[in-house]
Order: sequence, then structure tokens, then C-alpha cells
Amino acid sequence: MAGEITETGELYSPYVGLVYMFNLIVGTGALTMPKAFATAGWLVSLVLLVFLGFMSFMTTTFVVEAMGAANAQLRWKRMEARQDEEDDDSSSSASDSDVLAQDSYERAEKRPILSVQRRGSSLFEITDRVEMGQMASMFFNKVGVNLFYFCIIVYLYGDLAIYAAAVPFSLMQVTCSALGNDSCGVEADAKYNDTDPCWGPLRRMDAYRIYLAVFTLLLGPFTFFDVQKTKYLQILTSLMRWIAFTIMIVLALVRIAHGRGEGRPPLADLSGIRNLLGVCVYSFMCQHSLPSLLTPVSSKRHLTRLVLLDYVLILAFYGLLSFTAIFCFRGDSLLDMYTLNFARCDVVGLAAVRFFLGLFPVFTISTNFPIIAVTLRNNWKTLFHREGGTYPWVVDRVVFPTITLLPPVLVAFCTHDLESLVGITGAYAGTGIQYVIPAFLVYLCRKDTQLAFGYGTVNKHRSPFRHTFWVGFVLLWAFSCFFFVTANIVLSETKL
Repeated sequence: MAGEITETGELYSPYVGLVYMFNLIVGTGALTMPKAFATAGWLVSLVLLVFLGFMSFMTTTFVVEAMGAANAQLRWKRMEARQDEEDDDSSSSASDSDVLAQDSYERAEKRPILSVQRRGSSLFEITDRVEMGQMASMFFNKVGVNLFYFCIIVYLYGDLAIYAAAVPFSLMQVTCSALGNDSCGVEADAKYNDTDPCWGPLRRMDAYRIYLAVFTLLLGPFTFFDVQKTKYLQILTSLMRWIAFTIMIVLALVRIAHGRGEGRPPLADLSGIRNLLGVCVYSFMCQHSLPSLLTPVSSKRHLTRLVLLDYVLILAFYGLLSFTAIFCFRGDSLLDMYTLNFARCDVVGLAAVRFFLGLFPVFTISTNFPIIAVTLRNNWKTLFHREGGTYPWVVDRVVFPTITLLPPVLVAFCTHDLESLVGITGAYAGTGIQYVIPAFLVYLCRKDTQLAFGYGTVNKHRSPFRHTFWVGFVLLWAFSCFFFVTANIVLSETKL
């Protein structure tokens, strides 16, 4: 329930926060997961999904602990500033400056130990929204901060490329048909090629690029201005998402129950692990948004348990969606965007439902594209910002928006292979954000907390994975992901 208004915004209950977190994680990545499952095999997919869910939960608790440590630092600095003001006021009438300086030094030496003992764990209450960029500035050195922003920027570029390709691809699939039967959308046995006809002399790729140009012209200009996600837009998008996912799961279950399931997925196929790895990492991404999401939660007493419950629910949902998909449809007929498999007359008889599911990514992704673009533009500005400096109007209003918009549109112009785009984005930039950055954040914030407040100080939001072994394990896994994906790509290119 929404309640008190603070500087972080309107507070909401832990269960509302649980729903918001669920909606944040379950997004576009879920639509590419069924094909990745079918390609890698159901057993290896299930094992990897559970393992990556566990790893994402662990690094989420790392970020929460770093948020507590960052709040403690900010709160401590405010306490010291207030104490210094009180000391200055009380000593303003004294004339001997040397004595006053000595007294002030002695008070500063004693104050931290006494204050920490007096206030205890309340020092680590998460009340200020400290974004990951600010935490990086607090705990990383200059090189670490630059690497953090580089990682965030690469991930956001990948996000925009996925969005820019997904909308035109969905429109092309729904409105074009290689068999000349547009009313039923995607046919069951059609093997589409980008050079196949769409409308008259236009090829499917031509239609895709026309849709991409229209998409860019309509949504691209928002990159040059400031936009904010509204509450009602978020509610509408979440409602559409849940309706679409529910319809797909129910239709797949009904089809399987009636003995019409076509899927015979293999147990394991190692050649499909690369894309599955990236898709799963991308599908559990939430670490970069945790400060905005969890800070307004009114009661954080059982925050770790609620996060764990969220991950269990998300695992169950991903498993249900993917398993109904791979046993309902043949692996070679599953499309990059799972919703498009329901744009078939033999699957869905009602035209309105076919078009709703086929165009579902268009509605939801289009609302997110301007927000992600503005976020990326602002990260570019922060990366090159100099203290006290301002950008010329042309650089601020033209250069930064252009370098934000142009690369992902060019990538989408060259390819609409969504599974590969999601896989590469998740496996590289996603691994950095989900594993590397949280691991270094929690390690350095623990050292900083011990130095600032003493070795006996306990962060009330510390992760259950408090041993340094877990930090090393996460970093080792991140390195293994980088190595495996890179080696797999090199081997694939060598074979070609």
C-alpha cells in the first residue's frame, strides 16, 4: 500500500515492491527464451536456468548490501557536518584558535566510535536512493568508474538494438507472408527467407527496413528531449504483458492436452548453450535498477526473503512459459519472438487474439525505447562530465542524442536476429552488470565499511553470501562466461 511521501518518492509495501521487481525482470528476454530452450535441450536449459537464477539472486543481495553501506556513508557525512556546525557555533566566542583546533581534533577522534555504538545498525537503513553510478563513484577508483559507465553504455546499446529490431521484425512477420496468405500471419511450415516477397515487388527485408525507418522517425526524436515513464503507462504495459503471457501459456497447455503438441525437444545440445546463456543472463537483469526499485519499499525488514520469493516465482514462470512452448511447437518452427508463433490460424482461430499477440512486442517495446535512449544519453553525458563544466548547446542537444540513436539503428538495419542480439548483449555487457560490478561493489564496500566504522560494525542489509569465497566464485563464473561465449563465437566463425 502506498503511504508516506519522502525524497525517494511515494513509499509502497514490500509486496508491491515484489510485483514491481517481477515486472522489471520479466520482459523482452522472456519472449526469446523458448527458442533458446529448444535449441539447447530441455534438461541443460532447466539446469542452466536454475543456476543463473541463483547467481542473479546472489548478486542482487550484493547490490542491496552496497546500498546499505552507501546510505551509511551518506548518513555519517551528514552527522559529521551537523556536529561540525554545532562545534563551530559553541566555540565561536573563544579566542585561542590553537586550543580550539586541538579540541575539535579530539572530538573528531572520539565521535565515530561513540556514534556507531549508539546508533548501531540504523546507520545502514536504506532511505536515500543511491544509484549504481553514485555507488561506483563512492567505492571505485577513477578507472573503475569509467569501466562501470562503459559497461552500462554497451548494455544499453544492446538493449536499444534489440528493441529497434524487435518492433519492425514483429510487424514484418505479422503483415508479410511468403505463402501469400496475409490474413493468417505466420504459417506453420513456412521457411522464410529475407529475400521472399512481401507486398508485390517488395521483399521481406525491404518491409522490415521500411518499418525500422518509420520506428526510428517516430520514436527517435524522443532521444533529443527529456521523457519520463509515467505511472499509468507502466500499469498499462504491465497489464498487456500479463494478458499476453497468460494467453500464450493457456493456449499452449490446451494444445498439448488435446494431443496436438508438435515439440520433441532434445535432452541436451551443447551448440545452443551460447545463446541460452546470454538469453538467461539478459532475462534475469535487474541489478542496475535495484536502487530505484527497492529504496521506496516501506519496510525492509525481510527484504532478502521477499527478493528470494520473487526469484522463485520468476523461475517457475520462465520454466512454465518455456516448457509449454518447446513441447507445443517444433524446435525449428519456434520464432525469435515467441508471440509470433501464435499468429497462425491453426493455433489461434480468433483474428483479434492473433493480432494482439503478434503485435504485443510493438506496443510494450515502443513505450520503453525512448526511456532507455534518454538513460543512455545521460550516461554518455555523465561519463564525459567535468566538475563545474557545461556542454555547448550543439554537443548537448545534437551530438549526444545522435551517438545514442545511430549505432543501435545501424545494427538493427544490418540484422534482425533477435536471439543472437539478446545472447551477445546478455553474455558480455549483461555479465558485467549482473556479476562483475556487484561483486566488486560488495567487496570494496565491505572494506570501506570496516575502515570507516570499525571491524565490529554489522551492515543490517548484508548479503547471506557474506564470505569472500562467494565474491571470488561470482567473478570466476563471469570470466568463464566471457571465455566460453568468445570461444564459441570464434569456433562458429572458423567453421563458416
